[in-house]
Amino acid sequence: MSFDRLSSLESQPTTSRATGYSDDPAFDRTTASLSSHLFRLNSNVGRLSSQIALMGTPKDSETIRDRVRTLMEQTREGFKQVGEGVKKIQAWENVSPSQQFSQAKLSRQFQTNLESFQAIQRLSAEKSRQYVLAARAAIDHGDNADDAVYHSTSPRGGQLRQEQVPLVQQQLALAEQSDVDFQEMLINEREDDIREIEQGISELNEIYRDLGTMVNEQGVMIESIEGNVHNTLASTREASRELVQANNYQKGARNRACFLLIILAVVLAVVLLAVLS
Repeated sequence: MSFDRLSSLESQPTTSRATGYSDDPAFDRTTASLSSHLFRLNSNVGRLSSQIALMGTPKDSETIRDRVRTLMEQTREGFKQVGEGVKKIQAWENVSPSQQFSQAKLSRQFQTNLESFQAIQRLSAEKSRQYVLAARAAIDHGDNADDAVYHSTSPRGGQLRQEQVPLVQQQLALAEQSDVDFQEMLINEREDDIREIEQGISELNEIYRDLGTMVNEQGVMIESIEGNVHNTLASTREASRELVQANNYQKGARNRACFLLIILAVVLAVVLLAVLS
């Protein structure tokens, strides 16, 4: 899966001074690209889940583990690139309310998908550890396929349980004594896979924390803006009430003036009539 197009979009300017708070086409294109890549990454997580479910079962094979390793590396790199893109979107300046909504939605999507992938990585690392422990136990017992077991602590009650790894049994059943070095090489490869997964988990956790910090800071800023909006609205309503009161006062003053003019006119009429008579 290629992320070249995402990188080219991210290299565009992050502000739109000419348009101010209006919609930014570059923002829209970048968010659309990130959403598309997140959809593909989520699809990869689903494929990984189905493949990892076969590890440690009679259907386990080197082909499946190689497929998992390759897809895991591609997905991990994809999440790193998308994570940087999401952080870039979160730092976008002069965003409109609709763009703020897009920022929040994209951040939630990324965090949810990343959590699923991190869980898959941990499961893959655990199954690789099972393979290593079982393979070493089998070699220590003289390459007996029936001894391809290891002891681990059960999540419930801390009880010891035996685990069998069919792939180890298959390999040892076919192996001669001269193939011990080959088995050691496979074990070393699995240990390298475990270290790579653990490093990938750590790097993605860092991106997750950085994004969480940005979202929290953005939330505080938005709350401040909302507070200012509410204060402005309250001031506007108060000013409106004062204008209504002033208008009512003016109407009352006009009415009183008209009433006085009428009285004055009547008085003048009476005086004129008295003079003329």
